[in-house]
Amino acid sequence: MNCCKAVAVLGDQMVFSWVKSRTICRRLRGTAPVLSRNQSTAAEPSPGGPETAEKPRLRAIDLARKIRQEKAKTQSETRTQETDPPVSGSQQRVTELKRFTTQLQNVHPNVLAKHLHRTVLHRDKDVVILNKPYGVPVREESGVTTITSVLPVLCKMLDGLKTKTDTELLPCLGLEKDSSGALLLARSEAVLEDILSLSRNNQVERKYWVITVGVPVPSEGLIDIPIIEREVTGPTPHFKMTLSPLFRMNEAGDGVTKVRSHRQAHAAATKYRVLDSSYGCSLVELQPLTGVKHQMRVHMAYALACPILGDHKYSHWSKLAPQKLPERVLKKLGLEQTKSRYLPLHLHARRLVLPGRSQPDVAVSCPMPKYFIKTLNRLQLMFPEDKNDE
Repeated sequence: MNCCKAVAVLGDQMVFSWVKSRTICRRLRGTAPVLSRNQSTAAEPSPGGPETAEKPRLRAIDLARKIRQEKAKTQSETRTQETDPPVSGSQQRVTELKRFTTQLQNVHPNVLAKHLHRTVLHRDKDVVILNKPYGVPVREESGVTTITSVLPVLCKMLDGLKTKTDTELLPCLGLEKDSSGALLLARSEAVLEDILSLSRNNQVERKYWVITVGVPVPSEGLIDIPIIEREVTGPTPHFKMTLSPLFRMNEAGDGVTKVRSHRQAHAAATKYRVLDSSYGCSLVELQPLTGVKHQMRVHMAYALACPILGDHKYSHWSKLAPQKLPERVLKKLGLEQTKSRYLPLHLHARRLVLPGRSQPDVAVSCPMPKYFIKTLNRLQLMFPEDKNDE
């Protein structure tokens, strides 16, 4: 009897507890439930909850999914490394150079102007000399950012962004798109005309360093052969600058005969001096005495038969094709012949001397780009430690 009574009382208490809990849940239905520490891992914060609510923890299923994704990514990268052939150091440098050049041509003008501002070598009230990067054109060219297009921004950077200025920057002695080195800018039209007059009288000294495929013979001299532009016929017709000599061998082959100059030919003279040679290549210093289009490239390729490394335009006369390199040069550069088309033109404006009017002469030596230095190291070419070059 007592046992049955106890069970009945216990049952009444359980029913009362269940009814009481249901009543409390109804009263608190509009509020967030209070969860224990273990239950909080599966809970999600209510949209109207306070900002101080505890951040939901990562669930086990989410953690497992993240681990599987990272594992699949690692396996994919491993398969790519195993299937793709290793890239040589030279090819990687050329790829980086092409990417860098493309970035400079397509970036916002302010970005290119900031880059040029960091490369300024000399500045005064008349001129500014900066280190032109490889692959960026000086004059206007469709589809790319040019140096001329960012000169107004660069001028403000030089004079101070908060300062109103009437000065301007004008290219004086331009450089080719694929060349690098000292670029001279005038701050006014009057200075520009003065510098052009000095250049026509050969009073502006410009020296270039080039790496050639071949060793010029003799090692020092003057090339004085006019240059003319001609059309090259064939599967891909195009125009090239070429030599228009004033002398030719006579029929007996024991002398030369003077010929009449072509009316469209331009007088062109270039001094050259071999600084070092190794593995069939040379580091040559060039000093143009005239300013004909592609003058140094044509004189080296056609007059001395030593084209500039990376000059794919003038390495062949009758066709447009990548430069053909000797096997030993390819080996030193770590390249295959099919990849030689990625070699940049190794033409660098090394030194510029501008005569001063009311001040001493302006003499600037321009540091060489990294790709130029790395090629010198691979070919074991040394440049002289000349006080005039430093």
